[in-house]
Amino acid sequence: MSNMHLADYLNKPEMSPNRKGFGEGLLEAGKLDENVVAACADLTESTQMYLFRDEFPDRFIEIGVAEQNLVTVASGMSAIGKIPFVSSYAAFSPGRNWEQIRTTICLNDRPVKVIGSHAGVSVGPDGATHQMLEDIALMRALPNMVVIAPCDAVEAKKATLAMAKDPRPNYMRLAREAVATITTPDTPFVIGKAYKFAEGDDVSIISTGTMTYQALLAVEMLKKDGISAEVIHVPTIKPLDEYEILASVAKTKAVVTVEEGQIIGGLGGAISELLGENLPVPIKRVGINDHFGESGEPNELLAHFGLDAKHVRLAVHHVLNKK
Repeated sequence: MSNMHLADYLNKPEMSPNRKGFGEGLLEAGKLDENVVAACADLTESTQMYLFRDEFPDRFIEIGVAEQNLVTVASGMSAIGKIPFVSSYAAFSPGRNWEQIRTTICLNDRPVKVIGSHAGVSVGPDGATHQMLEDIALMRALPNMVVIAPCDAVEAKKATLAMAKDPRPNYMRLAREAVATITTPDTPFVIGKAYKFAEGDDVSIISTGTMTYQALLAVEMLKKDGISAEVIHVPTIKPLDEYEILASVAKTKAVVTVEEGQIIGGLGGAISELLGENLPVPIKRVGINDHFGESGEPNELLAHFGLDAKHVRLAVHHVLNKK
């Protein structure tokens, strides 16, 4: 059981894209602080930034299909006291403008909020060119950058409001498809904290973003196998909540990481680094293993790449055989 005030995600959960929560959060952040501004690379509807645009047209800039300009302009606005949020598809931002993010935002430690939407293979038929899988690795390598991946729309809204108050550069990764709502308004969220969404003794499943839902479904499958799995949800990949993660692993002594992105440099890489230096235990990383995406329906692709709950269950059995 968990004391995180979670939603009923097992019995016909509410489905909503977490990018919707971002749009609602940005609108609210704009109402709370007139220094919040926004800019987009011609994707205001897709990234849900249109809510802010319609309410605050004088605080919104349509940059057009020019992602390098997008973040550079935002850095300039932050230099005069604004709090800029910029959005595009993750394949293009940070995929196309990483150098500008590095040089104009991170090097100068500007509080620009970069929103990468439509990340992961669940983008679906758009295929490999649009299925951004490397963004976590790219962004967590940047000094000063905070990296966030919310599990659902409710958490994305909370994260957006928290980002508006955070003085550091931030990157938030969002998905395209509707996902199960796991959290509620009462579920805690603080940048830099991880949360125990399910208690267990045999293995720690450490997940991020929308894959936390698959981890929780796997817990129910594992119960039938006589395995008690703990789920640690990591909405902030950088800075990592080392205390919460190490406390769980010290108890279970076995780890499975779950993410919808490259395990090289992603969450799996971050957890491996942490455990390698502090608490070496058997670990299995579930994610994309050095491959590009493919075209297909979202659920087909999750199964094809071994990212669904059934494959998380198999990964747990694999790692427990090493324990």
